[in-house]
Amino acid sequence: MTGGYSEVEIALDASHAGWRLDRALAATVPSLSRERLKVLTKAGALTRDGNAVRDPAIKVKGDERFILAIPAPEPAHNEPQEIPLPIVYEDEHLLVVDKPAGLVVHPAAGNRDGTLVNALLHHCGGSLSGIGGVARPGIVHRIDKDTSGLLVIAKHDKAHEGLAKQFADHSIDRRYLAIVSGVPRQADGSVDAPLARSPQNRKKIAIVSAGKGKRAVTHWKRLELLNDAALVECRLETGRTHQVRVHMASIGHPLVGDPVYGRGKAVHRKLLNQLDFKRQALHAAHLGFIHPVTKGRLSFDSALPSDMQELFTALGV
Repeated sequence: MTGGYSEVEIALDASHAGWRLDRALAATVPSLSRERLKVLTKAGALTRDGNAVRDPAIKVKGDERFILAIPAPEPAHNEPQEIPLPIVYEDEHLLVVDKPAGLVVHPAAGNRDGTLVNALLHHCGGSLSGIGGVARPGIVHRIDKDTSGLLVIAKHDKAHEGLAKQFADHSIDRRYLAIVSGVPRQADGSVDAPLARSPQNRKKIAIVSAGKGKRAVTHWKRLELLNDAALVECRLETGRTHQVRVHMASIGHPLVGDPVYGRGKAVHRKLLNQLDFKRQALHAAHLGFIHPVTKGRLSFDSALPSDMQELFTALGV
């Protein structure tokens, strides 16, 4: 680290020839998003043979070497807040939390505080990875506000980089439990359908034609038959925004309680009102990965939270 920057050498090989530069950089440096790499490139942080390369859209020739100067993380301007944090594992490199439904992961418009990040800043002090940026220190991945379950948090950049690489190569084992509307005829199945922002509604994710979105694969398995509903396990091969919710809705089985992609049958809506259940019935129940520093295998499970258990029991009557 010199002058407030850390320098990273990036080697692009022949397999990247013809790619856009920002795409090749993102594939090689998974700890930084493509958008972040675009911003850094346009700002002159990327050099080749001592000369700044400022156009993230140029085509890669292959067998090229670059130096990327990454600014030191700015002090987080988020306020540490003493918010209950269900921690299931912690060491000096990372921690795993069991996020309750209703807790936003990181600050954004409409949720400037009271987030998981605010809780982490209070718990960890200054020992969070800065790679996520000012608003998202330590955050390697996220789950929706109204989805409950397991998340891994990086305490320093080496841990962040190691975890981000596993997410990028889809080697993280993530399994969700969902209560879906209707009973799938098959015992199991897979949905392989690319996802992108809906052109009609930017707040929604939609299945799009090949080449227009990011590949998304969900493997699902029926676990329990309920009253015109079912408990299913969804194993994520990829981890796209709203992936489980969109994929299950696409096969005619939206998550019970989902306010965006279909709340399900009228009888379920009546029950939801009776139980005061106001979210999609989705829980990140299993998380497995290789520890980015010790290289040991870690695996965690989280039981259904009380609200989903109550819904499950009511639907089983």
